[in-house]
Amino acid sequence: MTNQVTIEDTFAEAFPMRGTRLVITAADADLAGIAAGEFCGNASSVIGCDAEAGIEGPVASEDTLDGRPGMSVLVFAFDRESLEKAVTARVGQNVLTCPTTACFAGMRSELKKDRIKVGAQLRFFGDGYQFSKKLEDRRFWRIPVMDGEFLCEDVVGTVKGIGGGNLLICGRSQGEALIAARSAVAAIQLLPDVIMPFPSGIVRSGSKVGSKYKPLKASTSEKWCPSLRGQTESALLRDEQAVYEIVIDGLSERAVASAMASGLKAAAKSPGVTRISAGNYGGKLGPHHFHLHRLESGSQPAS
Repeated sequence: MTNQVTIEDTFAEAFPMRGTRLVITAADADLAGIAAGEFCGNASSVIGCDAEAGIEGPVASEDTLDGRPGMSVLVFAFDRESLEKAVTARVGQNVLTCPTTACFAGMRSELKKDRIKVGAQLRFFGDGYQFSKKLEDRRFWRIPVMDGEFLCEDVVGTVKGIGGGNLLICGRSQGEALIAARSAVAAIQLLPDVIMPFPSGIVRSGSKVGSKYKPLKASTSEKWCPSLRGQTESALLRDEQAVYEIVIDGLSERAVASAMASGLKAAAKSPGVTRISAGNYGGKLGPHHFHLHRLESGSQPAS
């Protein structure tokens, strides 16, 4: 128990994903942020989206390849092929189209099997007028557009990432639970190598695998819904009127564990929080298990 908030003796169950980082730059921070936000649109969950994506944070001009303000985004999918398809489509539709932008690899790999083609595919938009530029061992494509050129890195490295780290924050009221969830999000946003892909970083629609309607892969997790108390087997305590979930994707197990620990501690300090739990499927969904009591004590989770 932390600050009179019960931390349940349970674990969040996460699963392997393939992830990458892109750095999007532009003439000013506003345009870089807009392009990054558009890139990350409709990318909350691979249940219904081609990828899970989010803004990792701003990148200062002195730290970008072209000396302009940038935004770092992280993207995750189940495999390299799916990731390549999603990243290329999103850069083509939402970054190339935005005024003054450029797109660079935020991570690199020496192994071909760990790379995805981005500029190598988008170059064809240049209709034969595109040309490449090589700096040391990095290749970039210069694609002519109406305000000059769109500069895009040829290939981007990928790593084995983790998706589905999570916290369930239970509160006495919707308002109090929301304040706690926002506190958790704010704490996690300070950390590198992780994103929270859902809108505002908070999930109101926790789901379970499957549905009574066969076409659906997932449906509402009725045991956590306050309005269904009395109609189903509820997981809620008597004074719990709202639950918010924080879902975390990361480039490593350590990154996800650190994010969960920070979010847990921040949420537990908020008034009105009754309990912090986590979602799992008894260990059947994924091999990465983040035990809340171990996170609370500062020890690393076992997988």
